[in-house]
This record gives sequence, C-alpha cells and structure tokens, in this order.
Amino acid sequence: MSTVTLDAKGLNCPLPILRAKKAMRDVPIGGILHVLATDPGAVKDFEAFCRATGHQMVDQSQESGVYTFNIKRTA
Repeated sequence: MSTVTLDAKGLNCPLPILRAKKAMRDVPIGGILHVLATDPGAVKDFEAFCRATGHQMVDQSQESGVYTFNIKRTA
C-alpha cells in the first residue's frame, strides 16, 4: 500500500484541506494520505472532507498538539 505524507503543521483553515485535496492526486486508489496538522479545526474539517469526497478516514489521533489523519483514497 502506498502512503503519501502531507505536513500541514502551522497552517490554518482552509489551507490543510486545500493542500490535502491537491496531495490526494498523488495517492493511488487504495493508498493512504498521511496528514500532520496543528490547527484544532482540522478534526472537523477532515471529517467533512471525507464525507464530501467519499475517501475513508482510516484513523485519526492527537499528540502534543499535532493531529494525525490517515485517509484512504477510494476513487
């Protein structure tokens, strides 16, 4: 399985989502986009991103102010 990492730390809404949308183009179907963000609003933003695009949120976590999202590209 292919994984692409997007470091969106230090960026505020809507930049993490915009960069994720662009980065998802480099992820093959079935691959994972691994996103690192520091904006607390990113949690709701990435949940909405997955609902809107149909991609699957595999997991998400938070540690020391860094939010991690693993999003599987479905199409």
